[in-house]
Amino acid sequence: MRLVFAGTPEFARSALAALFDAGHELALVLAQPDRPSGRGLHLSESPVKRFALERGVEVFQPRTLRDASAVDRISAVGPDALVVAAYGLILPQTVLDVAPLGALNIHASLLPRWRGAAPVARALLAGDRETGVTIMKMDAGLDTGPMLAQQRVEILARDDSATLHDKLARLGAQMIVDALAAIGSGPVEYRPQPAQGVTYAHKIDKRETLLDWTRSAVELERAVRAFRPAPGAHTAMRGETLKIWRALLADGHGEPGLVLKAGPDGLVVACGTGALALTELQRAGGRRLGAAELLRGWKIAAGDRFGAAAQ
Repeated sequence: MRLVFAGTPEFARSALAALFDAGHELALVLAQPDRPSGRGLHLSESPVKRFALERGVEVFQPRTLRDASAVDRISAVGPDALVVAAYGLILPQTVLDVAPLGALNIHASLLPRWRGAAPVARALLAGDRETGVTIMKMDAGLDTGPMLAQQRVEILARDDSATLHDKLARLGAQMIVDALAAIGSGPVEYRPQPAQGVTYAHKIDKRETLLDWTRSAVELERAVRAFRPAPGAHTAMRGETLKIWRALLADGHGEPGLVLKAGPDGLVVACGTGALALTELQRAGGRRLGAAELLRGWKIAAGDRFGAAAQ
């Protein structure tokens, strides 16, 4: 099948690679413009762009798809279908109408739950026990189109955004290959999304990554996993910001933010309900350290208090 693929991050690259390996003709790949990254803020190519260029596929990086010239560029390659995965730009109806088979989206949630930009992190933050991947036919709404396929994935207690992302990326890649095979072999049935159970996975705001010790230990442990590896949960001690990479539920209670115990097994901190043992931390400008190693270079003891980040 002749395809135009639109995606940007690693999640999308997995799907693009699967389509390439399945023998589909990638007529054009859309990716967001290169972004500054790293300490030097050098322009960095996205995983999708790098993969496409390595395979000799033409890459188009418009800043918007609302210009007639962008629509003409996509239309000119004559795709049978568009495949979209974590692209990051809105596809207007003029683009959705380019291909006779429409535009299929690979969405990392069980729609209609967690429509929007950050479904993986939102599922973890909410304490969902399962998530999954939905293949849907795109319309003008935000992840509102009818569904072709949906598969579930259990969220394990140890899952974070990285591990869950990888599971869903592998699943989504296989599902889109299967979906196109089904479409190519005959008529398929699209099911409208249920009217009940709609939630929105709004983009993560940096302010959310500051641990609020008045919240329960259960919620904060979820936040540490949801924001790992990026953007990272953080707190502060004596005016210095600390990233918290790993934490476990612990016994104890006290004033929120109070260090109840400081030892090689972790820094046990009182929360609004329960306590959290911080087991891997990172000082500003430093590297990630286990609690024992951190305490050898920085004295923190029971009675100290974590609080708001440095301004």
